[in-house]
Amino acid sequence: MKLVIIGGSAGSFNLILSILNELDRDMETPIVIILHRLKNTSTILEDYLQLQSHYIVKEAEDKEFIKNGHVYLAPSDYHLLLEENLSFSLDTSEKVNYSRPSIDVSFESFSYVLKENCCGILLSGANADGAIGLKVIAQNKGISIVQDYNEAEYNTMPRAAIELYKEHTVLTVKDIIKKINNYGK
Repeated sequence: MKLVIIGGSAGSFNLILSILNELDRDMETPIVIILHRLKNTSTILEDYLQLQSHYIVKEAEDKEFIKNGHVYLAPSDYHLLLEENLSFSLDTSEKVNYSRPSIDVSFESFSYVLKENCCGILLSGANADGAIGLKVIAQNKGISIVQDYNEAEYNTMPRAAIELYKEHTVLTVKDIIKKINNYGK
């Protein structure tokens, strides 16, 4: 199974809306979104994202199996992991990079299971979360994409990924959308 996993923090919400809104109607590759957000936030995020996408948008649930045509959100205050049987696992261990969910934790977990079938995308953010995990995706022969930090509202996250591993593909959001649509075919 091929999968796209997107990580972002400060400045990435509107980018995620743009991405979901511009996905080809015939594309059904599952997408997982790891977004730094406050704990105990309501499902209004889920509802709002659903309005922007032809996918079914929902928070990932523990032991739920991944399905095509779905966008899954990491629940607030949980690390989102992937099991060998392609089901989710929710974890409440310590915060990583001051975050739970941590982009690094999810990127690494999904990469170890999916290997070359994992496409990781790191967007705008104000800390370095995701840089190590995206490098793991690349080292496991997956696709690793970083938003061009010149267009990122907060460029710390994309810049940290590029500084850690120079071989990532750096794209504008417009080109990220094209890449996702091509990947899903």
